[in-house]
Amino acid sequence: MRILIIEDEKKIADFIKRGLKEEGYSVDVAHDGEEGHFLVSANDYDLLILDLMLPKIDGLTLCKKLRSEKIRAPIIMLTAKDTVKDKVAGLDSGADDYLTKPFAFQELLARIRAILRKKDANAPTKLKVGDLALDLLTHKVMRGGQEIILTNKEFSLLEYLMLNEGNVVTRTMIAEHVWDINFDTFTNVIDVYINYLRNKIDQGHKKKLLHTIRGRGYLLKEE
Repeated sequence: MRILIIEDEKKIADFIKRGLKEEGYSVDVAHDGEEGHFLVSANDYDLLILDLMLPKIDGLTLCKKLRSEKIRAPIIMLTAKDTVKDKVAGLDSGADDYLTKPFAFQELLARIRAILRKKDANAPTKLKVGDLALDLLTHKVMRGGQEIILTNKEFSLLEYLMLNEGNVVTRTMIAEHVWDINFDTFTNVIDVYINYLRNKIDQGHKKKLLHTIRGRGYLLKEE
């Protein structure tokens, strides 16, 4: 899941980003409304966390603008304004939820999970390729009846590969969906994580599922 935080208070933005990355999300940050609008227009996000008081373009105006441009990503509005009138204005502008500062990070996480569950209500909660199974709710991965322990980043990488079963995914595609916008696609980190994943899901199995397509990228499928 890829999330964009649009928040001008850098300490708050960094705090939220750090916490979300620890939960396995890919996170980008914008510090004003114009930058936020540019990033949303250029990238595909699963959810936006939008501050109300932003420089250049304020949160209410940006929210209305995004909805008028048919941007359907769920929006959680984050603000110090806590009157009923402010909440109604935020929700009426197109936000899906409204959280006031100061807030507990666990509450923000719960609201994110609730919104993403609603968004993906018709999406499968379990992915399967051959005898490899991934449960999006419990974060358990099994192959041949044996549980495989993955880090958050390995889980996110495997989820993306399984969602694209049978299709070649490039390093750039992986970088955009599993890492954040500042990730250097010319580093070998993706190759390292692919090797970590291959060792965990394919080692000891006759049928290999994770394949390297030389010069193109990676492919997850049954042989």
